[in-house]
Amino acid sequence: MPVGDDEAISLYKRLLLGRALRSDALRHTLLRKRIALPVFASDPLSSVAYAPGEVLLILSIAGLSAYSSSIWITLAVVLLMITVVASYRQTVHAYPGGGGAYAVVSSNFGRRAGVTVGSALLVDYVLTVAVSVAAGVDNLGSAAGPVARNEVACALVVIVLLMLMNLRGVRESGRIFAVPTYAFVAAVLVMVAWGGFRALALDDTLRAPSADLHIVPEQTNLSALAMGFLLLRAFSSGCAALTGVEAISNGVPAFREPKSRNAAATLAIMGGLAVTMFLGVMALALHADVRVAQHPGRDLLRDGEPVGPGFQQDPVIAQVAAAVFGDGSVGFVVLAGATALILFLAANTAYNGFPVLGSILAQDRYLPRQLHTRGDRLAFSNGIVLLTTLAGLLVVVFDADVNALIQLYIVGVFVSFTFSQSGMVRHWNRLLAEEDDPAARRRMHRARLLNGFGAALCLLVLAIVLVTKFSHGAWVSLVGMAGFYAVMTRIRRYYDQVAEELAVDVPRKELDVRPSQVHAVVLVSQIHKPTLRALSYARLLRADSLLAVTIAIEPEEARRVKAEWRRQHIDVPLKILDSPYREITQPFLHFVKELRRAHPHDMVSVIIPEYVVGRWYAELLHNQSALRLKTRLRFTPGVTVTSVPWQLESAVAARERVRRRSELRAPGAIRRGRGNHGHRP
Repeated sequence: MPVGDDEAISLYKRLLLGRALRSDALRHTLLRKRIALPVFASDPLSSVAYAPGEVLLILSIAGLSAYSSSIWITLAVVLLMITVVASYRQTVHAYPGGGGAYAVVSSNFGRRAGVTVGSALLVDYVLTVAVSVAAGVDNLGSAAGPVARNEVACALVVIVLLMLMNLRGVRESGRIFAVPTYAFVAAVLVMVAWGGFRALALDDTLRAPSADLHIVPEQTNLSALAMGFLLLRAFSSGCAALTGVEAISNGVPAFREPKSRNAAATLAIMGGLAVTMFLGVMALALHADVRVAQHPGRDLLRDGEPVGPGFQQDPVIAQVAAAVFGDGSVGFVVLAGATALILFLAANTAYNGFPVLGSILAQDRYLPRQLHTRGDRLAFSNGIVLLTTLAGLLVVVFDADVNALIQLYIVGVFVSFTFSQSGMVRHWNRLLAEEDDPAARRRMHRARLLNGFGAALCLLVLAIVLVTKFSHGAWVSLVGMAGFYAVMTRIRRYYDQVAEELAVDVPRKELDVRPSQVHAVVLVSQIHKPTLRALSYARLLRADSLLAVTIAIEPEEARRVKAEWRRQHIDVPLKILDSPYREITQPFLHFVKELRRAHPHDMVSVIIPEYVVGRWYAELLHNQSALRLKTRLRFTPGVTVTSVPWQLESAVAARERVRRRSELRAPGAIRRGRGNHGHRP
């Protein structure tokens, strides 16, 4: 890359992402609990903005009478959340190295089961970003018309902004997200407390904006079996409140010491807040007579007439806020703004879970190894970019439709929950077989009982989700999981094959990788300074033979090169290759292959002079033939290729600009060895 372009890219990266951080600064990026909560728990905390609405939307199919069942569905979701949170608190103590469900399942059920869970989690993280951002745009669109008319474009812009914020590093992104996360939690808790006080202490009547509407059931006279199926479907939709719970177990290494204890405490805080807010919002929604329908223009009636296609159905949490604070009041506006922000930022849970899990999978050779390395700001930058790309594609394919995307949701979550809790049962069985202390055994028995109950409950929910949501889009998640599984197993197979091929499987004294002789070949286009430098370098190699080769595309040009060669008294033999089809690559490749055929045990070292330029557009004017030739030679056994650079004046000037602006040196310069403790040598 031209030096000037490298300077410009470095400047842009620094402005967007900040200065590069040394590897030993990683300990300073570890998170306190108050920062870890918004970083890892924004997704489950934000679910109270849409999970209650999803329950009521499904129940509205059977009409208003089905709303009475929402109380039991809410209690079932709360029980499930408490069980899962308590189970994962044990996981972070048992597996403090991170990896969550993937680490648990791989350790207890083997590699294939671990890859299955890893696939499920990766799909879930991608869906978390797509659903959260689409839901945020949908909420914002209810107040801003231009957003509603350009939902896909707005969602893509938000995803890119989230990517940039996370590329700045976990700790810095956590600080950015902390204010809106805590603002949302505070606003919801104040709304629940004030609404409860008004309803219970003041005996006020809370009325949602939709309280006067009537719901027309899409299905009437449902049989007991059909009604049971509908209730199970509503329960599975409400289980969206559990998405993101596992992210903390994946990110235990990001916590400050003691890591496991801090992660477990953060899980408990998250679970307590999520349960309180979910219960409060659902209770106030029922008390305020909130009405929602899947097709509001048709199924909601006012004075016996449909409200029509122009009716804007507000989310449940917005209707509750209007009933408690008053429509358009300060409290309503604050909660609406905080809700939109938290829905956008809920995707941050995935931005911290996906890259960490991707790094662990890459370390185990299931994903490209680039995902294992940290970027300039000590974040897993490649994983962040990959997540952004996949989530953006999903938003485009599904047109940022929340109702369509949410049908794909939570399948991967409960696959990982079920496997993880089952793996913990096996973990305790293994420890119990080795433990003799009665007190320790009692603790392990209690832990195994909890994990066993969690595994059975999650398996039941997974079955319900698959049965009730399969035809509504859950099958897409299963296809995505199968796709990830196939790709990861193929990558692992490739890495294993390469490792086997490169392994030293004979005694060292019997291993001879040295060639008998080395034949150096210098490619010559004309006699100029880069050619002379390449010849000088070739002499330093002390090869067994040295030959210069030029391609006779134009016979007259070849004669001029030969004459100039003699005039300069260059003491290296010059061979001219004919090229009747005016092509450089094929004649030279044929010559090299013939040389290899004549000396099968020798090495051929091809030396190519190249220009280094200072501007990107100048790169297009040079070195294209050399680039093609190098690409082809790489696939020729027994051949090495060396580029000998010659810096043109534009490159020297660009390098001088970089030297003068050393304070703006490229992010990652220290990591690459260009400098000493951040200062120019």
